[in-house]
Amino acid sequence: MRLLFEMDAKDYASCKTIFQRDSARSIILSQGKVAMVYSQKYDYYKFPGGGIENREKPEKAMIRETLEETGLIVKPDSIREFGLVHRIQKSDRDENQCFIQDNYYYFCQVEDHIFPQNLDAYEAEEGHILHFVDPREAIRKNDQVKTSPYNKVMFEREARVLQMLIDEGWFD
Repeated sequence: MRLLFEMDAKDYASCKTIFQRDSARSIILSQGKVAMVYSQKYDYYKFPGGGIENREKPEKAMIRETLEETGLIVKPDSIREFGLVHRIQKSDRDENQCFIQDNYYYFCQVEDHIFPQNLDAYEAEEGHILHFVDPREAIRKNDQVKTSPYNKVMFEREARVLQMLIDEGWFD
């Protein structure tokens, strides 16, 4: 899979341990818009997807997470690689730990029917909902996030991937 970009904070020289948590995310395009998960509480957008479980293939994690977060069923035969974002930085939770994450992005198509979401407690508390949004609007929102429990790198990552999609002509 091609490397889209790296996000290396270079702030981890003193780290003694490594925590790696990879993720897989779906890119679902429809009529000039992109399917995104919107946090009503913190006013940000993220691509549907999430953590890859132990021994799970990234494509399977993307299918599972997309269904849980959005209610959309990915058509397995439609999955195509877009690329990955490699992230490395000192952990937000442990100053002695280095956080590493490969974020795999896949183009895919989905079934027409939307099923109920199956959100984790924190996702439900944040009011995660499915939005088909203009990518420029999602970038604008993510650039303006003021308050959230997440590292701002997540918002930057999603905005940069959206900008790459725009630059590569996926939204004409």
